[in-house]
Amino acid sequence: MKHQHLHNKSSTDSYNQLNCCSDKNDSVCTSDDEHDHDHSHGNRSNFQMFFPALISFCLLLIGIVQDNYFPQTWFTGWVRIGWYIAAYIPVGFPVLKEAFESFKKGSFFSEFSLMVIATLGAFSIGQFPEGVAVMLFYSIGEIFQSLAVQKAKSNIKSLLDQRPDSAFVLEGNKTVLKKASEIAIGTIIQLKPGEKLALDGKLISESATFNTAALTGESKPDSKKKNDVVLAGMINQNTIVEVEVTTAYIDSKLSRILKMVQDATAKKAPTELFIRKFAKIYTPIVVYLALTICLLPMFFLGDYVFKDWLYRALVFLVISCPCALVISIPLGYFGGIGAASKNGILFKGSNFLDIMAAIQVVVMDKTGTLTKGVFKVQKVVAIGISEEDLVKYTAALESNSTHPVGTAIIEYSKTLNENLKVTEVEEIAGLGLKGKINGLEVIVGNSKLMRKYNIDYALEIDSSPFTIIIVAIGKVYSGYFLIADEIKEDAKATIQNLHKINIKTIMLSGDKEAVVKAVAKELNINLAYGDLLPENKAEQVEALKNKNQKVAFVGDGVNDAPVIALADAGIAMGGLGSDATIETADIVIQNDQSSKIYTAINIGKQTKKIVWQNITMAFVVKAVVLILGAGGLATMWEAVFADVGVALLAILNAVRIQRMKFE
Repeated sequence: MKHQHLHNKSSTDSYNQLNCCSDKNDSVCTSDDEHDHDHSHGNRSNFQMFFPALISFCLLLIGIVQDNYFPQTWFTGWVRIGWYIAAYIPVGFPVLKEAFESFKKGSFFSEFSLMVIATLGAFSIGQFPEGVAVMLFYSIGEIFQSLAVQKAKSNIKSLLDQRPDSAFVLEGNKTVLKKASEIAIGTIIQLKPGEKLALDGKLISESATFNTAALTGESKPDSKKKNDVVLAGMINQNTIVEVEVTTAYIDSKLSRILKMVQDATAKKAPTELFIRKFAKIYTPIVVYLALTICLLPMFFLGDYVFKDWLYRALVFLVISCPCALVISIPLGYFGGIGAASKNGILFKGSNFLDIMAAIQVVVMDKTGTLTKGVFKVQKVVAIGISEEDLVKYTAALESNSTHPVGTAIIEYSKTLNENLKVTEVEEIAGLGLKGKINGLEVIVGNSKLMRKYNIDYALEIDSSPFTIIIVAIGKVYSGYFLIADEIKEDAKATIQNLHKINIKTIMLSGDKEAVVKAVAKELNINLAYGDLLPENKAEQVEALKNKNQKVAFVGDGVNDAPVIALADAGIAMGGLGSDATIETADIVIQNDQSSKIYTAINIGKQTKKIVWQNITMAFVVKAVVLILGAGGLATMWEAVFADVGVALLAILNAVRIQRMKFE
């Protein structure tokens, strides 16, 4: 149920498109064109929102007291009617206006018209207190819905506050404040402690610490070094830093995230679409049934009283209003998107919440998804020399190379020994390095390099699936370094959690088969395939889909984009992921934590569970009270509970997902 209290006016116009009902021809939910007629409550206090209802409630209460407890001779006739009309207007006028606007657009069977017919009908047969009460509780229900929607939006809307509109640009020896949208790529901007970065860029200063919670949902500060990428929305935490702009304002990662979120509600879940179609058929049917209840008995009953049967028909109309369904279902999905955003996960549509709830197989890339994509020394074995000396000599020689493997050894050594004199360094392409350290020959490289110089080494090294760097000092085998891509801290727990909910796990990678199998064994992944090209990954996913299995694929590289597009749910690692992959994906994990895969599935399952709880509750309660109403056993007060009461319960149930903790 879309209503007059739903909208927040924001400086960002596009954010106003994030509403529960956006279909242009929806007879129950008003369209975007109708938003101009709505009463905005975004900048009003709760008291201001409830004020019209408070006036109506006070006038209604006084009227009921005058009718039943302290009868007055003056409170009769037109005075009494005028009193209840005055009580009706504050809450009834906005609904009358909405009904009129719906009529102008050809929508005769909306929730607004149901409320207007029911309440004015109650007035026509002298049931003034009931007529006011129905509209009053309906209005209160709409305000509560507004508050619930605002809460559901808050996790997403907070992103809008993370993108400053201006930045200080360095011009010579001074800084000038400029609009972020006017700052060109290559410009140097200065960021003071506590300020938010307005554009994506490259850190020029030696080091800095940033709060990245707006982008990743991660509260832990992130340390950056010179030339590291920094993104719009990050908050500088310690010293003044300088950043070179690398991306235009409109193309920044945060801008793309906001666009994804703003488009999220446009893609409706199948359940949501079904309820909308159902409501469009259901609403006119109940109007005709109400007419039947009112008029048909006159042909069969000798003691037919029009007023009594009209009252039953009006009760039937109030009960039949599909508010609970039309409110709670989009609100439930919207709440799911909000809860995901709070956890650093972006769903590009509520339909993907349903898909994630049904996932049977999670297929993952290795590098950047389950591993960090960074080479690390995992093991050092020294032969005939101390480990300290082995590391010292190897790092000294590798300092003359830019190869990632050499960088890993240098980082492992932490500091380079300046007393070591490195000379005659020779890089043998594809094999390693040779040089002299303090006059002693040192050879560092793979097994082929050792064989080239006839150096005997432990042959079992060759069977290792990981990268092995062998070291020979003075033409004598002196040990080796085992280097591998480091597995993410939460990867093992992720696989365990997926298995607990009976989801099969598969790893596809372009890395060599032995490495892939070793990682899969360590993480207990069901199946793993290596040496794959992008088209081979796509073939594997296609084969799974041909078996009618719901497949999610998780990746981060450019070559993962085609497979992500092919899967039922494509998930991109948004922190390190390529732009193409993030754009193609249905779901983006902002902080690159593999544990968020399980969280995304969990949020999808919980959202679907809440939606179906609301559907079941609404149908059961309405069915019972409809039968009672048609038989004359339910009054307008029971009808109010069946409509507004159930709607309120559905709202409270839907917002529960905002408070849930997803681990």
